[in-house]
This record gives sequence, structure tokens and C-alpha cells, in this order.
Amino acid sequence: MTELLYQTDSYIEEFDAHVHSVLPDERAVVLDRTAFYPGGGGQPCDFGSLTIDGVVHPVDKVKKQGDNVLHFLGGNSPLPSTDSAARGTLDWARRYKLMRTHTALHVLCGAIFRDYGALVTGGNMEPLKGHLDFEFATMRGELVREIEVAINKEAQAGRDVRVNILPREEAFQIPDLIRTKINLLPEGISHVRTIEIVGLDLQADGGTHVRNTTEVGKIRVADYKSKGAINKRIYIELE
Repeated sequence: MTELLYQTDSYIEEFDAHVHSVLPDERAVVLDRTAFYPGGGGQPCDFGSLTIDGVVHPVDKVKKQGDNVLHFLGGNSPLPSTDSAARGTLDWARRYKLMRTHTALHVLCGAIFRDYGALVTGGNMEPLKGHLDFEFATMRGELVREIEVAINKEAQAGRDVRVNILPREEAFQIPDLIRTKINLLPEGISHVRTIEIVGLDLQADGGTHVRNTTEVGKIRVADYKSKGAINKRIYIELE
């Protein structure tokens, strides 16, 4: 099982690990521990590099497979050996933009749930931009402007962002823990990771976030569209 360092500390830029196994056909390695986020919940995977036996291997894809994280190695250097020591380095500029974006989307989700009771039906992000779909019957420009003012007020309020990992039974006693229309949590998991924007939002989430909403910066609602009878999409961009 790969130890997921990013689950408890999203600010790790470099880390030491050992190669647990090598998958030659995929040009991938499994490490005993990693700070690379493997993607999920609308957040893309991290990029970066692994330095193993003096060779720098670009990491151009990461994905979770069962309890392990696969790091796909770019280039054509010979693959490392099992048990080799590895030094992982994230593309930090990209990761931090994604952290800011993910937290901004939680600010958006929290403010809309608080003010309108609307659930999320989908979403996606890339560095400094993203979108969420909500259960709104109607959407108009005046409402969108109200939402933009509200989310910037919350971001500028300097709310702390806290991570917690709870036993499943305890987590599901939290009201409104699941803010999506469909519960996407796997049935078999014994613990649930939660992200709390203190005073605004608390929900199950596996991605990476900043420590305080002031790090998000200014949020602009770039556009909005109807995606169906009760689905409305809101696009945001960060400066």
C-alpha cells in the first residue's frame, strides 16, 4: 500500500521514497510513499520527476490502482530496480495553482449550498480555472453576480482550511457531508477524509487544498450555462 503523503500535508514539494515495484509494460513504478496526487474528484493528477540512481525520470502521469499509486515515467531511460531509493519532486507551481482552484471551488460550493441549498451534480478543474454544476432550475445574470460577490467575501474572510480523516461511521454522522447529488464514496472504505473551510463548508474530499482561503485570491465568475432542465454550470477563474 502506498502511503499517501498529500492526504495530510498538501505542501510537500519534495519527498524521499523507495521503489516498491516496477511495471515495465506501463513504464511505471509504485513507491512505498508519495506526495503526487493521482487525480480524482475533478482534480487532475500531479506532474513532476523522480530521481532514482542518479537518473531524473519525468513523471507525466499518476493514477491510483487499488491501494497503490502508479507513477508513469516519461523519456526512454532504463527503468529503475525494485527497492531503489527515489527522490520525488512535484511541479509545484502547477500543484499550487490546483490547490488554490480546488479550494475556490469548495468556497463556491459552500456558499451556494448555504444560500440556496443547491447540490453539486458534477465538476472539473485545471490550474486557475474550473466549473461546478448545480441543481438550479433557473440561472440569471443577477444571481451570478450575487454569487460572485458572496464567494469573494468568503475567500477574503481568511477562513482556515482543515483536513481530517475520520472513521466511516463517525464521518457519516456529519449532516450534509456529501454535497454531490450522488454519493461517490466507495462502499469498502473504512475512513473518510474531510475538508473543512471553517465556518462555511465541510464535506468529504480527497484532493489537495490551501491552508487558508486568503491564498485563493480573487475569484471571477467567468461564465454560466444551462446543462439541462435542473443543471446549471458556473465557471470560475482565478487571478
